[in-house]
Amino acid sequence: MEMTNTEIQPTRALLVEADTGDYDAQASLDELFELAESAGAEPVASITQRLQHIDPATCVGSGKLEEIKEYCDAEDIDLIIFDLELSPVQIRNIEAATDVRVIDRTMLILDIFALRARSREGKIQVELAQLKYMMPRLTGKGIEMSRLGGGIGTRGPGESKLETDRRHIKRKMETLKEQLRDVEEHRRQLRSRRTKDNVITVAIVGYTNAGKSTLMNTLTDAGVLSEDKLFATLDPTSRALKLPCGVSVMLIDTVGLVRRLPHHLVEAFKSTLEEAAQADIILNVCDASSEESRLHLEVTRDLLASLSSLDKPIIPVLNKCDLMDQAPFGKGSSRDQAGEGLHRSIERDARDTDHQYGYSGAVHISAKYGTGIDELLKAIEENLPKKLKRVKLLLPFDKAGIAAKLRKTAVLHSEEYTAEGVEIEATLDEIQYARLREYVTER
Repeated sequence: MEMTNTEIQPTRALLVEADTGDYDAQASLDELFELAESAGAEPVASITQRLQHIDPATCVGSGKLEEIKEYCDAEDIDLIIFDLELSPVQIRNIEAATDVRVIDRTMLILDIFALRARSREGKIQVELAQLKYMMPRLTGKGIEMSRLGGGIGTRGPGESKLETDRRHIKRKMETLKEQLRDVEEHRRQLRSRRTKDNVITVAIVGYTNAGKSTLMNTLTDAGVLSEDKLFATLDPTSRALKLPCGVSVMLIDTVGLVRRLPHHLVEAFKSTLEEAAQADIILNVCDASSEESRLHLEVTRDLLASLSSLDKPIIPVLNKCDLMDQAPFGKGSSRDQAGEGLHRSIERDARDTDHQYGYSGAVHISAKYGTGIDELLKAIEENLPKKLKRVKLLLPFDKAGIAAKLRKTAVLHSEEYTAEGVEIEATLDEIQYARLREYVTER
């Protein structure tokens, strides 16, 4: 019996960078390598060409295109990935010249999004973004693919395959938009209910692979997938978090960001990103060990600005500080020892890193080791939208119903029945304090 090897070989990819000087080409190319790996491809090599302007026909010059073709033939390349958005004409011409499938940065990100989406909303958003991207890139064969009519007045070339595909995609997009509107309305109602119930929301935003999911798991035991790859998680997650002061907040993890995120991707995920826009407090998380940490923070701030969210308290959170000083993590050191060494390292370097990133008051943490979490929780407490007061109340017995409400809406530290009434020590917000001021015995 003959055995057949069914193992799927990874797609061998060649990355192409067209450097026009508009952005840091090498940093963008490094990110493209990570994106390709996250999509399951094997980036074999990269080719960069410096250009004054992009060639409208082939993106790169004819000589560079010939070099790309020769490399693909010699190295058995399956896929060429360009680090910019290509036009339909450019894709067609490059594929014709190299005889290799070509995709661009946007198509690669969409593929990763499709791979990661799990919720109904996430899948709808990804499919809608894919169709928007696909619409102007449809190609047909004109008369060859026409549907011939039947009967008087319908003979000759009918509706082309291209027109049929476009009409089908438009119908599908309208259906998806309607479904997305239903999901957005449900999300809006949830936000409205949280506002009505005075639920404080804290959104975790930031660059992809900055450790947002790890931080979410550390704070709430959420069980969110946490991997060292770009866009490991796509769907937002919400969990309750009780702060040391006793106040409970809703912690929301949002989709990660990358530089030059295509506009229609931002539009497709706007309902998800609005979770950040509507939050009371925003944690802007970045990888402190990255040389581009400051740029990553700015990318997030730019998006928040586009969502009109800069008026909210934004706490810069410099994560992965354990990777900035590897000394505490030598062989033979335990996790606790590592955490203690890291804590000393973070305290020692906090002022220097604040100066380096240009952000004062940034919180330095390691979500992996739980270091700096107390400082982060303290920063959240300091930025709570409602001023909290810890007071002692004496409620008459005929007002005992107030105690029942406080058990649901406030933080009760103690409750005791006495001859005079019900003595309660609780943490109240400004509204609760104003209503119960007459029963306050001690502040």
